[in-house]
Parts: sequence; C-alpha cells; structure tokens
Amino acid sequence: MKIRVIGVPLDLGQERRGVDMGPSAVRAAGLHQVLKNLGYQVEDDGNIHVRLPEEQHYGDRRAKYLKEIAETSRQVAKRVYETLGAGYFPLSLGGDHSVAVGTQAGVSRFYRERQQQLGCLWIDAHADMNTPKTSPSGNVHGMPLAATLGRGPGSLSRIFGFAPKIPPQKCVLIGARSLDARERRFVKESGITVFTMRDVDELGMRTVMEKSVALAGNATTVFVVSFDVDVVDPDEAPGVGTPVPGGITYREAHLAMEIVADSGKMVAFELVEINPILDVMNKTAILGVGLVGSALGKKIL
Repeated sequence: MKIRVIGVPLDLGQERRGVDMGPSAVRAAGLHQVLKNLGYQVEDDGNIHVRLPEEQHYGDRRAKYLKEIAETSRQVAKRVYETLGAGYFPLSLGGDHSVAVGTQAGVSRFYRERQQQLGCLWIDAHADMNTPKTSPSGNVHGMPLAATLGRGPGSLSRIFGFAPKIPPQKCVLIGARSLDARERRFVKESGITVFTMRDVDELGMRTVMEKSVALAGNATTVFVVSFDVDVVDPDEAPGVGTPVPGGITYREAHLAMEIVADSGKMVAFELVEINPILDVMNKTAILGVGLVGSALGKKIL
C-alpha cells in the first residue's frame, strides 16, 4: 500500500496556540521511518495552507473562524479525495479536530461515488457533536462529528453538496468522558453508538473495539479512523489542549489500533490535537507515531 501524508496545521478551531505545529512534531517523531519499516511507500504531500488567527477577526462568536475553517476543510476534502483516487491511503495530520470535517468529506465522496458504505471510528475524550446553537465556547473543534452527521452550518456539513457524510448507525464514538450539557441530548438522539470510558472500564478495550469494528465495518463497509490524542490519559499524552483525566492507557490505545489493523477495513486515518507547546520532550507526538504504526500493521511478534 502507498501512503500519502497530508499535513493540516489548523489551529482556528480552538483557543490554545501551538496545535498548528502538530504535523511537524509528528514528522519529527519519526513517522516516515516507521511507515517505511512496515514496507509502505510513503509520499509526503506537505502542509495545506491555513490562515493565521492574527490575519482576521473570528467572526460569529457562536462558531469562531467558521469561514476560514470551512475554506480549509474544502481544501482537505479535495486533497483526501484526490489521494484516494490516485491509489494512496490518506494519512491526515492535524491540527485541531476540525480537520476531520475535510477528511471525512473527502473519503465519503470517494466511496459514495463507488456506491460503497462508509463507517467511522471516532476515538476521542469528547463527543465533538456541538453546533453553533449548543456550543458553550463557539470553538469549531467541538463540532466536526456533528458536521459529519449532517448537522450544523452547511459550509461544514454539506461539502461536495451532500449530507450526512457517514450514516449515524455506522459511526462509533470510543473513549468519551467529557460532554457538554446541551450536547448530550443530541448524542443520545443521534443514532451513533457510544462507548464511554465506563464501558471501556467494564467491558475491556478488546470487547469495545471488536464491537466497534463490527458496527462500523462489515462485509460491504469500510471505515475511517479519527484519533484525537486526548482520548489517552494525560499522564501518557500531556501535549493536548483539552486534557481530561481518566483516559485510556498506553497499551489500551495500542490494542485498539492493533484490532483496527487486524480488521483490514480502515481506508483512511487522521491524528489530531497534538500540541508541542504543551508537550514534554515530544512525548505525545512519539506516542501518536506509535499508534499510527499499530493501526497500519506493526506487531509485537
């Protein structure tokens, strides 16, 4: 398989500076060598241009920098779509989680045109299912899963002119432990499957992932993995902007990705929310590279 790395240094979706350096941190942590050691041909497509917050006002307080994020999302969607069309596996590096709006749209269009079903594993401490009407902060990095499901501003949810990008019954949220009050209602009514940290604690990561893979992908369905590093406990992943105690462990994270690899159903991967300014000696980026390796087939034996 050929892999194309797409950097998206987007930090407009949240308020803690530094996450735009995430793609560079992941590359510096040895991403390319890990992929090459696994036998992949790697092409780095560089970084998509993203406007700086200093260049403009944030606009509507309910969805800050919406115009600029939508513009970047369209670029990401086009690049991901073209990457799949060229026979490459798209590996998106964020940036904050609003990157996912474009990644999901690009993959969805590609498989929609081939009349093949698409699912999603959204691995995150947060649900990311706010809209401008429910968000307490107006930060768009808390809205990308809602957009993927067809809710919220059309400039995000209707890229390429259709919505939803992925049907809710094929979306699985894993590791959630921090939801906004008004967001909870939509999560419960949306039709997605949610495995909270309590579920992970009670069932174990193996069972959670086996159920998740079965829901998101079956004989005729493939899936995208959207991995927000803040799903991991802050002791293991300190370099994130919205840390939440009580996350998954180092080994649980790797086991989850190993089960993804075993399924053979993953068609795109994105790694988001690594903030080197908040990190300790690039620890979180090094973890992220290891998790990408596990998702793409690296084994202990």
